[in-house]
Amino acid sequence: MSTPSLAALPIRRLTPRDLVACADLSEDRGWPREEHKWGLLLAGGTGYGIDDPVGGLVTACVVTEYGPHERPELAAIGMVLVAERHARQGVGRRLMRHVIERMGPTPLTLHATVYGRPLYEELGFKVIGRAEMVRGAFTPDDTESGVFTRPATAEDLAPVLRLDEEVFGTDRTHMITRLPAFADQLRVAEENGRITGYAAAWPNMATQVVGPLVARDTTTAKALVSSLAARTDRPLRTDIDTRHEDLLSWLKERGLASVGFNAVMAHGIPELPGDWTRRFAPLTVAAG
Repeated sequence: MSTPSLAALPIRRLTPRDLVACADLSEDRGWPREEHKWGLLLAGGTGYGIDDPVGGLVTACVVTEYGPHERPELAAIGMVLVAERHARQGVGRRLMRHVIERMGPTPLTLHATVYGRPLYEELGFKVIGRAEMVRGAFTPDDTESGVFTRPATAEDLAPVLRLDEEVFGTDRTHMITRLPAFADQLRVAEENGRITGYAAAWPNMATQVVGPLVARDTTTAKALVSSLAARTDRPLRTDIDTRHEDLLSWLKERGLASVGFNAVMAHGIPELPGDWTRRFAPLTVAAG
C-alpha cells in the first residue's frame, strides 16, 4: 500500500468491539496480545485507529483522560502501534498529531520506548522522568515491616479515591473504580483506621502486574508488594519510578530483574501533577 493511500484513510474512534483487532496489532509488532489490558483501556479511555482495507488495523492508540469530563486536566497516551507492513511511512506520526489536535490544551503524558522517543520529541514531548520495568519470581522478605495490609472492601473505595487524587493530582475515579473487577487482588495498607496506601495486582499474560502502587513511604510500598506476592504463584512485573531507588534495590534483592527503561514524557506541562514521593508504580504505563 502506498503512502498517499495510507494518508487518505480516515482515523476513527475505537470501541471495545475492536479489542481483538487491537490485540492482533500488538501481536503483529511482537508485543504480547494483552487482551485483558486492552479491554480496560478501551472501556475507560478513548481509542483511535485506522482500518486497513485488507482487514485489521493499520495503527492504534488509546487516550485516557483524567479530571472533569468537560475539561480534562491530564491525558495519558498509550499502546501506540503501527502494523509492521505499514511501519516507517508516517502513519504513527499522523495518528499522534490527530490525538494532540483533538486534546487541545489538555496536558499529555506517555511512557516512551527508546524507539518511540524521537517521534514524540519531534511532536513537542519532553522527557521528565524514567521508569524501570522489573520482572521475576518474588522471594518473600522475612523481616517484619510493622505495616498492616488487608484486602480492600467496598467501604474502602471512597478513601482510596481521595488518596489517589491527592497522589496523582487529578481525579481518576473512572479507572480506579474498575480495579475490583479488573485486578486479581486489590489491597490497602492501614494505620489506626486510616488508609496509607493501596496496590493492585492484575493478570497480564504469564505475569501479575503490580500497579497502581501508592504508598505513604517505601516501607509501606514494600509491605503492599509482599502481601500481593504472597497470594500469587506467578512472577511479578512492575514499572517503578527510578527516583524510588530503595524500592528498586529491594525488588532486585527479592528476585526481580531489570527488563528495561521507559522515558516518562509530557506535552504542555513541565512535570506531572500530584506527589511523586507516594507514587511508586502506575496502573499501567499505557494509562498512567
